[in-house]
Amino acid sequence: MLIERFYPTGYYTSSYDIDYDALYAKGIRGLIYDLDNTLVPHDAPADKRALELLDRLKNMGFEIFFLSNNKEARVKMFNEKVGAKYIYKASKPSPKGYLKAADMMGLKPKQVAVIGDQLFTDIWGANRAGMYSCLVIPIDRSTDKPQIVLKRYLENPILKKYLKTHKITPKA
Repeated sequence: MLIERFYPTGYYTSSYDIDYDALYAKGIRGLIYDLDNTLVPHDAPADKRALELLDRLKNMGFEIFFLSNNKEARVKMFNEKVGAKYIYKASKPSPKGYLKAADMMGLKPKQVAVIGDQLFTDIWGANRAGMYSCLVIPIDRSTDKPQIVLKRYLENPILKKYLKTHKITPKA
């Protein structure tokens, strides 16, 4: 079905609750993150929680990458204390940025997981690129910009069908 192209491989309560050991055991070596409402609220800098998570993941052996449709100033500001590679104005859900990110990490698409909070950009793009896709519940919807509020409204029936079809709740 057409709707299934938007279904994530996994659904989680938060980027901070993903079982990264399990991803590593599946052969995942690269993690591509969306920033806003995935790691921090919209336009927020990398906070202590995000820095600790990303440092732990690097120490586990993961390559960290940021893929954002935002402008460079936003991504660069978040990345100042992290020091990861990134692509800004990525044109998600085009698979181009995802595939370039995998290449920049020296990995094949099947070795990469994408973590994001939107079906129509993060998840669909990851699926189109042949990557493991992790949907997380947005950190703070009150910070959503108007165009994202509209996207979430349109995504909601797809997410409900996904949850019903798969008989799941977010994985902790």
